[in-house]
Amino acid sequence: MLPRFTRAPGAPPFLIAGPCVIESEALCLAIAGQLRAMADLLGLSVIFKASFDKANRTSGAGYRGLGLHEGLRVLEKVRRETGLPVLTDVHLPDQVAAVAEVVDMLQTPAFLARQTDLITAAAASGRPVNIKKAQFMAPHDMAAVLAKARAAATAAGVDSSTILLCERGSSFGYNNLVVDMRALVILRDMGCPVVFDATHSVQLPGGGGDRSLGQRQYVEPLARAAVAIGVDGLFMETHPDPDAALSDGPNMVPLDQLPGLMQRLIAIAAVG
Repeated sequence: MLPRFTRAPGAPPFLIAGPCVIESEALCLAIAGQLRAMADLLGLSVIFKASFDKANRTSGAGYRGLGLHEGLRVLEKVRRETGLPVLTDVHLPDQVAAVAEVVDMLQTPAFLARQTDLITAAAASGRPVNIKKAQFMAPHDMAAVLAKARAAATAAGVDSSTILLCERGSSFGYNNLVVDMRALVILRDMGCPVVFDATHSVQLPGGGGDRSLGQRQYVEPLARAAVAIGVDGLFMETHPDPDAALSDGPNMVPLDQLPGLMQRLIAIAAVG
């Protein structure tokens, strides 16, 4: 079951977590099983996330995933066997209907925040949508994106209150991102739930030449600040061995460190 997206005072934020990309069925089930155990232990609402296709890789030789058909099969199995709701990205409008039949929640990638056809198709799908703010957009620019999505949802008879905005850092020179914490307040003032993507915010896009790098040591400080500000949800990619992950490893949280990190963030949230 999906969580209540708007966080009550003192309540923990919900968590979107999982590997960047579906590497295998076995890996997804193993990660999801541990996320389920953590959710039960901490009283936390967790949504499992993994991408069936990474269409925005730095290099054409980068691993993209299992593809639409096989990827959705894996996500459906994760959902069935763990009871966790599942989320995945859509890159094209014509993917939306098939994906919405299987997953509980859609996500639109940051690079595609200005793609009107994708945003409106996702918003009209009947599934909640996590819209990532583009790295090249100011937070107030997301008001127009949110208006598009809400109009499409309303026209389709869909609850527009299940459209979320996600902050994931802003371009700062070449191969670097910076998080302006004011953005979380600006997005919240638009009247929608706000998610902070703590792992992509420490990415160094294209920093490795043919791949992106990252600085995972800064995930916790940024997440702590975001929770203190009052975000509704957190997004964190995680993997049992991030250094061996096939995508985004340098900015992912090691899976065995995630429960302790979430305990510390829940304590901050409880302060109110």
